[in-house]
Amino acid sequence: MNAALLTVGDELLAGDTTNTNARWLAAELADRGVTTERVLTVPDETDVIAEATRRYSERFDALVVTGGLGGTPDDVTMEGVAAAFDRDLVENDLARAAVERHLEAIADEYPELDVDVSGEAAIPAGSRPLINQVGLSPGCVVENTYVLPGIPSEMRGMFEGVADEFDGDVDSRYLYTEEPEANLIERLDGVRERFGVRVGCYPDREAGHNRLKISATDDETLAEADAWLRERVVLSE
Repeated sequence: MNAALLTVGDELLAGDTTNTNARWLAAELADRGVTTERVLTVPDETDVIAEATRRYSERFDALVVTGGLGGTPDDVTMEGVAAAFDRDLVENDLARAAVERHLEAIADEYPELDVDVSGEAAIPAGSRPLINQVGLSPGCVVENTYVLPGIPSEMRGMFEGVADEFDGDVDSRYLYTEEPEANLIERLDGVRERFGVRVGCYPDREAGHNRLKISATDDETLAEADAWLRERVVLSE
């Protein structure tokens, strides 16, 4: 299974907000054996969101979209996703009930809060609503596209509700060495060519070592590649 991540927000492109969502989601997908093949950040523009959603949903097994949900003028992600699939935005009963429950729960804390409930509960027609357990705006699933909030706590909580729907067959093993990265090239090329595995080398200056990552879809091949490389690399203690 492969996937793409689409993060939405002018604040991400301007550097006002760090894109922690993409990193967290990529790690979660990798833990489930899913290969994230694209990560793209786009502005709060309906046409751009629609074009990216359409392209990536067609190309990959799954697309996860985060950010741009809510009632402010720059929250246009649902509109963009709906346009990508040529669907209307319609109020969803389950989403509306969830929005109303959340508003009731915070009414004492925010007595003057003015929310367009119908607008908050609008998702692309025929999509599956994803209830926001810790916030206001619901998400949804349209075909192979998962639309999640941008607020990290809300995004993580919502993803946990659909995490079991992501299941791949890629596994990885890690080795750590203090050998210089340039000195490892021949051996890394060797293990990749011999076993057909993916290999990465990631320097960690603070820890003082290089992290080597071997990935494959076959457990036996992965074990053989791991053993082959361990015999040829000076490992950190």
